[in-house]
Amino acid sequence: MNEIQKLNPECIWRNFYKLTQVPRPSGHLEKIQQFLLDFGQECGVYAVKDPAGNIHMRKPASPGMEDRKGIILQAHMDMVPQKTPESTHNFETDPIEPWIDGEWVKAKGTTLGADNGLGVAAIMSVMEDKTLVHGPIDALITADEETGMYGANDLPQGELEGDILLNLDSEHWGKFVIGSAGGINVSATMEFKEVDTDPDDAAVLITVKNLRGGHSGLEINEGRGNANKLLVQVVRQAISDCEARLASWQGGNMRNAIPFKAEAVLTLPKENIAALKEIVEDWSETFNDEFKLIEPQGIEVLLEEVEAPKTQMPEEIQDNIVDAIFACHDGVIRFIPAYPAVVETSSNLAIIDIKDGKASIKILARSSREDMKEYVVTMLESCFSMAGMKVETAGSYGGWDPNPQSEVLHLLLKEYKELFGQDGIIQVDHAGLECSVILGKYPHLDVVSLGPTMKSPHTTSERALIATVEPFWQLLKKTLADVPKR
Repeated sequence: MNEIQKLNPECIWRNFYKLTQVPRPSGHLEKIQQFLLDFGQECGVYAVKDPAGNIHMRKPASPGMEDRKGIILQAHMDMVPQKTPESTHNFETDPIEPWIDGEWVKAKGTTLGADNGLGVAAIMSVMEDKTLVHGPIDALITADEETGMYGANDLPQGELEGDILLNLDSEHWGKFVIGSAGGINVSATMEFKEVDTDPDDAAVLITVKNLRGGHSGLEINEGRGNANKLLVQVVRQAISDCEARLASWQGGNMRNAIPFKAEAVLTLPKENIAALKEIVEDWSETFNDEFKLIEPQGIEVLLEEVEAPKTQMPEEIQDNIVDAIFACHDGVIRFIPAYPAVVETSSNLAIIDIKDGKASIKILARSSREDMKEYVVTMLESCFSMAGMKVETAGSYGGWDPNPQSEVLHLLLKEYKELFGQDGIIQVDHAGLECSVILGKYPHLDVVSLGPTMKSPHTTSERALIATVEPFWQLLKKTLADVPKR
């Protein structure tokens, strides 16, 4: 595992390895916050934690560069905590185990945290390097980006000094992001009084698993299977054909990750178990045929007899909620008409949690248009309100409007061409970035997002392409050295 520290550039991989050893799942950031404060003190730079839980560092200009525009380097400290079914990893206490697999760095049984650990590692490398040539530098390492951009949303005004913001949270080397979609969390909830299970009924656990999952902004356009949306098809037919009743449902665990596993406990007459087994086998065959080019690893649909629960959902509430889950839109809604390869609007049916008399459904809606974002919210509200659920929204953030005339964009494109002999690509992302939120508080900033190549963030297949980290570091250093005067 220590081998990754020998990769080039040594400074970034060494710092990234240090980050993997500090637990930092979203919502549990005390250890990483203290680690970063201690790191700043060791480097001799200004470092504080602001009221939002962000870490702010500041490094003065190198001699002769005091008249240059100030650059703010920005990344987020938290990581998405996903693990394989067999993993016993505890994200609040255990270090990540990175390893080298050919041209990639991966993690054993968990997400890697390269999103956005490599960005944080690059900031750390800039802060500790006394040989770099640069103007004034601020560093903003935000808290809880993955769960709602809370650190950016609560960022105090007047905290940052600078003219340029380089967000280091993009996943495609050679592509320079100048715009991204906005998003909003939609939750539907209900409390109900459970009813007794028929004592003569049996119970089964139906599981849909082994899907690829993925990032609901970057990979929503690939048509990957959503475990909740597949499971509802099985559950609905079980209710219709086998007199099944729903006792509980757990599917997905992160609002911005496509769920790769979902399971439900059903009760039903014992004599109908054989028929339900056939239904499960039929759906397994159907799903694997439908997704054979998208989920080639094979989707598992399993039925296991379990101890019958004492209570279950009332039948009418069950039918309404199952219908609402079935009707809920998941996936791409529209592509940007002017850029038909880029998703404009989508929704991700991320989390379903039904147990103990409570039902909770969480969805992340994204759009680069505010009117379409409102449309999706109204659509989802209509869907779940008809099931008698209370629908609420939270964590709304606006889109980041592209600025093709950006001065720092053209500097980056120029430097990229000089260093690597090819043209960089300008891109607008569907995935949400904190740039839009920060611009809302600091509208004067000139903003571009960049980073080395990563694949499948928010999944246990997350990996970083080793060969892209060295050129990313070269470009960052050269841009800092060539930043224009005020």
